[in-house]
Amino acid sequence: MPRSRKPDPVIDVAPVAASVSSSRATSVAAGGAAAASAPPSAARLDRTRSDLAEFLRLRRERLSPAALGLPAGGRRRTPGLRREEVAALAGVGLAWYTWFEQGRNISVSATFLENLARVLKLDAAERRHLYLLAHQRPPAEPGRTWCTVPPQVRRLMDDLPTRPAYILNLRWDVVVWNAAAERVFGFGAQAPGRRNLLWMLFTDPAMRQLFVDWPAQARAMLSTFRRDFASAAGVPDIAELVDELERVSPDFKAWWREHDVHGNCMGVRSLHIGPLGDVAFEHSTLSVDESRHLRLVVYAPAPDEPQARAFAQWLARKPARPARGSRE
Repeated sequence: MPRSRKPDPVIDVAPVAASVSSSRATSVAAGGAAAASAPPSAARLDRTRSDLAEFLRLRRERLSPAALGLPAGGRRRTPGLRREEVAALAGVGLAWYTWFEQGRNISVSATFLENLARVLKLDAAERRHLYLLAHQRPPAEPGRTWCTVPPQVRRLMDDLPTRPAYILNLRWDVVVWNAAAERVFGFGAQAPGRRNLLWMLFTDPAMRQLFVDWPAQARAMLSTFRRDFASAAGVPDIAELVDELERVSPDFKAWWREHDVHGNCMGVRSLHIGPLGDVAFEHSTLSVDESRHLRLVVYAPAPDEPQARAFAQWLARKPARPARGSRE
């Protein structure tokens, strides 16, 4: 009686040292789970595989062997690198890489995709595109703290004379702010090394008076920061900030250890504005540069706030100043 044909294998690239034949034997059992998690549209999946195959071929063909320190060898039938050269540099077998470049249904690890992106000299946008084609999701980006903002974003903030606005990085350093934010929050009075929203919130008495119901607002903002902290695992300056705040602020220490992550990035927040008293503001957080974790925070008087006009007049009492912050 003839044996039934086994389905195409679903092979994991790790460990890459395993032979193709042993990978075939160990991965057949995973085929059912992979099929169950496949996208519902077969046509869409076929297009994605076709796009992946074309993308990899074009990126391979644009590279010269000399650019990667490989001998030119004899005459090449096609431009760029050969498949076997890419496979060797990425640390996988030729047959396995051929299947992957052909768009066959095999699973791949993030380690392999990182190696492949390095071999093919992909830039950040191409690397992200590779992940989307191979994994149907973007890559996990390492957390870093950036301190520069594009000039057009600064001009946008300056065009919001009655909207306090500032930009935070992953560490919650206030990188740049506009004149309205300076009037409300007084960022310019802080030393450059202490111009951090979280530090100001828990150590500056003026911030405790500014935020109406400070305990509730501080806890909500801290829970939002904790999500950023999780994205910044291994970033020393952020861990140092947390350690220092735990030493100087009992409130921070107690609330930080609750591990709350339910803070909202937008909503209504009341601020005590000098002669105006309590003013309700809508606040929103917008992504300026997702890859660099830069976000724009904007405050606007709530639509039903009776002091909205008085707040605009209060801001106008001093000459408007351009957005301030680091000019690196």
